Amino acid sequence: MENSTTNLTTKESELNNFPLDVIVPVSVTMVLIMVICLLGNSIVCLIVYQKPAMRSAINLLLANLAFANIVISAVCTPFFILFLCSVRTPVIACKIHAFIYYVFSMEATFILTAISVDRYFIIVHRKDKLNPRLTKIVIGITWVVSIVLCFPPVFDGFSSYTFSNVHCFPRTSKGIADTIYLSILALTLFVVPIIIMLCTYLRILDTVRRNTCRVQNFPESLSVSQASKLGLRRIVSPKPMVDMAFKTRAFTTILLIFFVYLACWLPYCLATTIYWFDETKTLTPTKEIIFVGLTYLNPAINPIIYCLRIKKFREACLEIAPKLCSLFPKAPHRTKRRVKPSAIYECTDKVQSSTVL
Repeated sequence: MENSTTNLTTKESELNNFPLDVIVPVSVTMVLIMVICLLGNSIVCLIVYQKPAMRSAINLLLANLAFANIVISAVCTPFFILFLCSVRTPVIACKIHAFIYYVFSMEATFILTAISVDRYFIIVHRKDKLNPRLTKIVIGITWVVSIVLCFPPVFDGFSSYTFSNVHCFPRTSKGIADTIYLSILALTLFVVPIIIMLCTYLRILDTVRRNTCRVQNFPESLSVSQASKLGLRRIVSPKPMVDMAFKTRAFTTILLIFFVYLACWLPYCLATTIYWFDETKTLTPTKEIIFVGLTYLNPAINPIIYCLRIKKFREACLEIAPKLCSLFPKAPHRTKRRVKPSAIYECTDKVQSSTVL
C-alpha cells in the first residue's frame, strides 16, 4: 500500500462497490443468522451453566462449541457486513477480525474432533474414557493450540492477514517460511480434523450396522426356559456397562452435526486452501460471499438440531423461556374499576358514601 493508505485495509480502487440489491438481502440474512446463532447458542451455555446435572463430558464440549460460535457470530458478522458495504476500516480491524475468526473456528473444529473420538471409544470399544475433569483439560489444550497457531499473522510473523472482498485471509508473501506455516495451519484447521472425523464416524457406523444385524438375526422367540433346555446359560455382567442404546441414539445427533459442518465448511476449506498457496488465484466476490456466509450459517443450525433431536434440551428451553421473558419490561396493564359505572356518589358533611342503583 501507499503511504497515504497504510492505515487502511485497501485502497479506494480495491474496494468492491456491491450493488444495493446485493447488500440489502445479504445483510438482512446475515443479521437474521446472527440473531438465531446468539439466541440458540446462549441457551445451550445457560443450560449447562445453570444445571449441574447437565455438565457431562459431551455437554461441556457442546457448551464450549456454543461459546465459540457465539463469539464468531457476535464479532465477525458485523465485520462481514461492514466489508460488504465497502466501509474502509483500519488494518488492525482486518487483523482482529481474521484472528478471532480463525481462533474460534479452529476451536470449534477441535471440539467436533474430540466429540467424534469420544463417540468412537464409547460405541466401538465400549469405553467411556472422557469424564468432566478430563474434558476441561482437553478444552484448555485446544484453546492454547488455537491461539498459538493463529497468532503469528497478526504481527506479520509468518504470513499476514490481508483483506479480500468481504473477508480477511492469511496470505503467503515471504517465501518458504510462510508456505510452511500455511501448510501447518491448513493441516491443523481443515485436513487432519476432517480425516479423523470421517474415519471415526465410518468406523462407528460399521459397528452400529454389525450390532444391528446381530440383534435382528437373534431369534426373539427363544425364551429363558427354552434356552436352559438347550444348555445355554444367561450371562450376567459383573458390573454395569455403558448405556449403549442411549449413546447410539445420541450418536445420530452428533453425526447430523458433523454432516452440517462438512456441508458448510468444505467449500470454504477447498477455496481458501487454493487461495492461500497460489497467489495468482483469487476468489470472485460472489463465491466469497457464498463460501464465507455458509461458515456463519453453521453455528445457527446447531441449536436447531439440538432442539429437534434432544428432548432434555427442549425441556430446558421451555423451562428457561419464561425466565428470559421476565427480563423484558412488561407493558402496563389497564387498571380495572372496582365499582360499577352506574354508581352514584353522594357527598354529605360527615361521610362520603356510594349508592348503587
